[in-house]
This record gives sequence, structure tokens and C-alpha cells, in this order.
Amino acid sequence: MAGIGAGQWSAPTPCTELDVRGVLDHLVSGNLLFAAIIRGEPLPDRSADHLGADPLAAFQRAGRDLREAFARPGVLELVYTAPFGTGPGAVLLGARIVEILVHGWDLARATGQPADFPDDVAARALAATRKQLTSRPEGPGAPFAAEVQVPEDARAVDRLAGFLGRPV
Repeated sequence: MAGIGAGQWSAPTPCTELDVRGVLDHLVSGNLLFAAIIRGEPLPDRSADHLGADPLAAFQRAGRDLREAFARPGVLELVYTAPFGTGPGAVLLGARIVEILVHGWDLARATGQPADFPDDVAARALAATRKQLTSRPEGPGAPFAAEVQVPEDARAVDRLAGFLGRPV
């Protein structure tokens, strides 16, 4: 996020509905949402601009807030209701990891940066996502595009992006 240049905020991303600023705002909004769910607080307005004048600082604040929420004792075992359904905190954490990896990949691609994510983390996220998405809604409004074939020897984050419909 720190490598996004001043002139790149309106650049298109592989997440075709959102430009660079939109993807980062989506990540910040999601982090705030999941922290609020875990804490039992009112949910943030997902349609609001959560980046303000300093997008990097907003991302860092929301990340700290999310980490603090997930660090609370028992969070991973408790059951919560999220936008995608009900499940234990461990499932919510996994969903945030996938979201951050894939949209981080989107931002890296859009801004000409390397997507240097830990391969072991991305591989676990890909395995979990494959297991969870045994059937995929398709067409307008679907959360992911059809899977794009990626060579098996590609980096795990590239395989994850391809599985979620990003052209690699």
C-alpha cells in the first residue's frame, strides 16, 4: 500500500469494478466491518469513503483495529454472523486473509509492484478457498469471476488470484 504513487489512485485494477482507491477503501471497510462484528459494535457504513486524505494511514489504522479484535481471547472459537454467513472466528480470519491477499495482489498488479506475499500463507489460503468454494455463483453480481487457469508452478498468490477469476 505504501508503494501506491500519487497518480495511481484512479488506475484500473484486475478487480474490474474498482480502481486502486476503490480496492483500498474496500479493504479498509472490510477490516472495519470484521472488527465491529467481532466486538459486537455497530457496523460501519460500507458505502462511505474510509480513506480520507491519508489512505495509507487509514489502511494501517484499520489493520491495527482488525488485529486487536482478532487478538481477543476466544475470538477464533466464538461464532459470528458475517456478510457471507455464520461461522467461527477462525473462518472470519481466513476470509480476511484471502481478501487481503487477493486485493493486495490486485493493487500490486495495478500499480506495477511485486506481489510479495508469503508463499506458505497464500498456499494455505488457496487450499481453504478451494475447499470452501465447491460451487460458485456465476454472472452479474457474483462475488468472483470464473476461474482462470494458472500453471501449477506459479506462485501461490498468483494461483489464488486465478482461482478467484483474476487474469494472471
